[in-house]
Amino acid sequence: MPPKPRKVTEKVTRADLEELSEFRYRLRRFLRVSEEITHAEGVTPLQYMLMLHTRAFPDRDWATVGEIAERLQASSHGTVALVTRCEAAGLVVRVPSAHDRREVQVHLTQEGERCLLRLAALHKSEVQSFGWAFREDGE
Repeated sequence: MPPKPRKVTEKVTRADLEELSEFRYRLRRFLRVSEEITHAEGVTPLQYMLMLHTRAFPDRDWATVGEIAERLQASSHGTVALVTRCEAAGLVVRVPSAHDRREVQVHLTQEGERCLLRLAALHKSEVQSFGWAFREDGE
């Protein structure tokens, strides 16, 4: 079922339209460059995002399938299929939770970690050109 339309409550100015256009342009440009970077490294953009969200989950180096699905804004079934493809490619492994038998943790393999770090380094300069700065002090 499609989402319900939101009620418009604010007036949109010419400057708002220009800012939205610039944002969408930069976002699409970033996504296109990201597609080129990931394909050149032999992975898909979704595989890269799965590795990124798995490794960079706050306060730990793994994530559950549900957490990854939320980060990807994808269905659980689609995310399970993506995890399966990444597992077949040697990028991730599934680890049963020691605390909850229903939970499965997704961890990067050593190859997945190497691939992620290469891709992240290539993306970093593109993100900086987008107008965001990485913290210099490593926080």
